[in-house]
Amino acid sequence: MQPNHPIPQHTSKLTKDHPLNNIIGQISRPVSIRLQLYEQALFCYYDAFLASVEPKTYKEALTRSCWIEVMQEELNEFERLEAWELVPHPDKVMVITLKWIYKVKLDELGGILKNKARLVVRGYRQEEGIDFEESFAPVARLEAIRIFLAYVAHKNMVVYQMDV
Repeated sequence: MQPNHPIPQHTSKLTKDHPLNNIIGQISRPVSIRLQLYEQALFCYYDAFLASVEPKTYKEALTRSCWIEVMQEELNEFERLEAWELVPHPDKVMVITLKWIYKVKLDELGGILKNKARLVVRGYRQEEGIDFEESFAPVARLEAIRIFLAYVAHKNMVVYQMDV
C-alpha cells in the first residue's frame, strides 16, 4: 500500500521529521541543534565581554557606537554649562592637551549599568607661574576653632557665624 503524502527527502544527516504536536514555536523555523545554540551563546558572551571592556585610547573608543554616544553626551554637557570658550592659539604659549577617560559603571550584580566618558585636562604639563598661580582653599583646623571658641568664652565675647 502506497502512502498518500510524499516522503520528505533528507538533505543532510541533521534533518529529521518531527511530529507537529512536539514542535514548540513557529513551524516554519528550522530546528536548532545543541551545537548551533552553543555557538550562538558564545557570540552573546563575546558581545557582552566587548561591552564591558573599557577602551584605552580615543581611536579604540571610535570603533564602538556606545562610546561615541557617551563622548557626544559629555561634549553636549560642556556646551550646555558653557564650560569653555574657543579662542585662537596664542604664539609662544604651550597649549594644555586633553584626554578621554572611559569607565564602565557596573550595578551591584556586576551587570553593565552605563558607560561613562570624561574629558580631562592633562594638568601635569602645566608650569607654575605660567599656566597657573598657586592657590589654597582657606580651611581652618578643628583645634584652631576650639582654641578660638575657648578664648571667646573666656573673654565673654559674642561670636557671629556667617556663610561666605
